[in-house]
Amino acid sequence: MTRFCVQATWDDVPHLDEKTKAELIAGMPPHMRDARTKGIPMLGAGAIYPIPEEAIVVEPFDLPKWWPRAYALDVGWNRTAALWGAWERESDIVYLYSEHYVGQSPPAVHSAAISARGVWITGAIDPAAAGANQKDGTRLIEEYRALGLRLVEADNAVESGIHACYQRFSTGRLKVFSTLRNFRAEYRIYRRDEKGKIVKENDHLMDCCKYLINTGMRHASVEPSEEEDGKDVSAWRTRSKVTGY
Repeated sequence: MTRFCVQATWDDVPHLDEKTKAELIAGMPPHMRDARTKGIPMLGAGAIYPIPEEAIVVEPFDLPKWWPRAYALDVGWNRTAALWGAWERESDIVYLYSEHYVGQSPPAVHSAAISARGVWITGAIDPAAAGANQKDGTRLIEEYRALGLRLVEADNAVESGIHACYQRFSTGRLKVFSTLRNFRAEYRIYRRDEKGKIVKENDHLMDCCKYLINTGMRHASVEPSEEEDGKDVSAWRTRSKVTGY
């Protein structure tokens, strides 16, 4: 028996006028639009976030200073990654706007790069960093704190973190700056194997995304004004602490 596949877009369906198409696409989840309008199969069953990149990527823009910010940190010798987010509270949209992606460097190198983006920003760190460094037994989280980073331990519940990110991606409430090249590369291959387990390869920024959404944004704060620079950090953090995330 011979089998063949025909791919058709809805432009090949003459009874759909432009008004009807606009109404239909407005009611479609972003991750289903290519399949329903262009006949392009959805990403494989193994894709963790089966949502097209173009649905989540935006061009960079100047972030208002009053938008609260936070970051997440995933540490390791082969790769240390960090991911920053800014929260537009009115629309409840989190914009991922910066990334750090460097391997085989000591904590001092990473902490300098992170501090350069705003030493006042709180980060949610992989809780595994609270364990021992294989090299010398030092607790990495304490080492990074000693280097000036303000850190909280992240909730690393895997499935709830993925669900929280997916909910935001699919409803347009989690956007990614187009300049985040490494994030986008990981996003494309973030998948499950045939047994349903997450493939733990090249997923450092994907882990950061979970830490940021599940924990980091709860500790997001706005940039302190010039007169507050140099004052006790806890004072301005108390005044600017975001609630209701």
